[in-house]
Amino acid sequence: MAKRLLPCGRRGYRRTIVRLGVAMPTVTVRPAIEADCPTILRFVRELAVFENEPHAVKASEADFRRDGWGERPVFEALIAELDGEPVGFALCFRNYSTWEGRAGLFVEDLYVTPEARRYGVGRKLLATVAKLADERGCRRVDLNVLHWNPARDFYLRIGFKQMEEWLPYRLTGDAIAALAAQADEA
Repeated sequence: MAKRLLPCGRRGYRRTIVRLGVAMPTVTVRPAIEADCPTILRFVRELAVFENEPHAVKASEADFRRDGWGERPVFEALIAELDGEPVGFALCFRNYSTWEGRAGLFVEDLYVTPEARRYGVGRKLLATVAKLADERGCRRVDLNVLHWNPARDFYLRIGFKQMEEWLPYRLTGDAIAALAAQADEA
């Protein structure tokens, strides 16, 4: 296996891994467009199956259209392609650190299809998220990983740190309604 520089459009050259004289597939990452909503939903469902929650996905293509491309977008997504075919995505949104006094990016979902995982797709997706964060002056990129997910080693290798002292908490469904009902109590 050798690395070679191959011609690549107006940017000059791209680094490609060549194995036994055969070029490996090209990984590209691009901003998602509204037409990618079915692909994003498919990847979200595949991720839910991987995380042993196949019936937990309630989102629809219409939800993604409204919240990613509607009047007030609340997320942005990146699509990773292997030789032009979608094989993964990252969905993120802005958060804010009061301690840093700066915005950050939170990666809600990162998913790469199993057959594409050996080509550096996840690294390229996260590198693109990091580039967005850097260009926007963000001081953090955050994500959550299930304790049993083998990708934890990957995240550590590329520089993420596990925040052992910070524990995630979540309020959902009826608990939101019950607490909200207390907002106007005297």
